[in-house]
Amino acid sequence: MQFKVNLIVGAAALTLAGAAFAQEVVRIGHVAPTSGGIAHLGKDNEFGARMAIDELNAKGVTIGGKKVKFELIAEDDAGDPKQGTAAAQKLVDSKVHGVVGHLNSGTTIPASRIYSDAGIPQISPSATNPKYTRQGFKTTFRTVADDVHLGGTLGRYAVNQLKGKTIAVIDDRTAYGQGVADEFEKGAKGAGGSVVAREFTNDKATDFTAILTSIKAKKPDVVFYGGMDAVAGPMIRQMKSLGIKAKFMGGDGICTGELPKLAAGTVSDGQVICAEAGGVEGEQKKAMDDFRAAFKKKFNADVQIYAPYVYDSVNVMVAAMVKANSTDPAKYLPVLAKTDGYKGVTGTISFDEKGDIKNGALTLYTYKGGQREQIAVVR
Repeated sequence: MQFKVNLIVGAAALTLAGAAFAQEVVRIGHVAPTSGGIAHLGKDNEFGARMAIDELNAKGVTIGGKKVKFELIAEDDAGDPKQGTAAAQKLVDSKVHGVVGHLNSGTTIPASRIYSDAGIPQISPSATNPKYTRQGFKTTFRTVADDVHLGGTLGRYAVNQLKGKTIAVIDDRTAYGQGVADEFEKGAKGAGGSVVAREFTNDKATDFTAILTSIKAKKPDVVFYGGMDAVAGPMIRQMKSLGIKAKFMGGDGICTGELPKLAAGTVSDGQVICAEAGGVEGEQKKAMDDFRAAFKKKFNADVQIYAPYVYDSVNVMVAAMVKANSTDPAKYLPVLAKTDGYKGVTGTISFDEKGDIKNGALTLYTYKGGQREQIAVVR
């Protein structure tokens, strides 16, 4: 009888010990193109997510009285909308607690419906097409300024600061490229500039001779390209070979450390002006510098563009879970929507009623000696 009692007591003690050490696994999905022409940007995003997850697990997080372990479920959408929706459905089927991504607007927008239907919060750290947060979904958020702000600012800058009177616009016909080019054109025309050419290519093109020859005849002061660095680099190289001396402008898609390499060293000092959604100044700059140094140490790679925004997006999502005392998407989603004043490495994050970041900053850059150099932070 005594032996039986001891067994029961021992079993109860083991159960309590097990409960004390039990961890809830919280799955965070991440989607970006980790294959294809902009895989370097996709890996940059994924590294930002891994850095946040690793730090959270090292720190130890308790949600609703339970210790949690975060697990990153990373998917590759190759920048393709069909693959993007397939990745989204896979994450939904895996019962992820939230999603950070996708990178491209063209994959983020169709995927957002799948997450909305499943009630899973989605924060994009890089999709800038305005449509993303204007579909009426309660699950969509972003931590960067949209194309209305980014493209419009660049358009005005082209006319007012660069004194561009004649402007040529090219886009890659993706949701991002065409969207940012449209907003650039509106901004330039609103500032009094004349758009003398509007051309398009695609996001996998390598030969722009016909387009650039046509543009050269119109003698533009500025050429704007809506698209990514993998296409912008060869385009700059071919502009030089054709003797086109115009300034070259683009959005955050071209504003990378890789651009001079992709242009085979043909980027002249001050020739390229681009903008990155987001920007830090003053004391905040130290936090970003520290992040970049820690990122380099961890991955032996420099930050390309969006890794800090991915990092902040993961942390904002987890902060909402902690505040809601729940990892249940239905319970922490309303708290996430009310995010106001979260201090991240990219600045202060607050969401408006659509899920857009409030008072989003932009950083203007140029290139000198093959290195990206900051011009100014604007809001």
